[in-house]
Amino acid sequence: MIEALKKIFGGGTKVNFAELIAGGAIIVDVRTEGEYRGGHIKGSVNIPLQSLQGNMKKLKKDKPVITCCASGMRSASAKNMLVVNGFTEVYNGGGWASLQNKIM
Repeated sequence: MIEALKKIFGGGTKVNFAELIAGGAIIVDVRTEGEYRGGHIKGSVNIPLQSLQGNMKKLKKDKPVITCCASGMRSASAKNMLVVNGFTEVYNGGGWASLQNKIM
């Protein structure tokens, strides 16, 4: 059960998000447009979770994708949605503010 939770929410192995971004990863912020306008990571793309399914064509399947939101719950759902749709390198960055601290 714990391993399943780690797989879903991204726990376990440490990910170097700064290195991923330096290597061309894109950050997809899945919060609402209003939340995104209230603050976000520079260079991130805002695709709200509820519209992600219809907007995956904006993303490249051969590039690493880091999902983020307010706390990590929606970004976990987004990660799973992307993986199910053929994205091979997807990481749950969790909350955008803490992710921003990790990449600075």
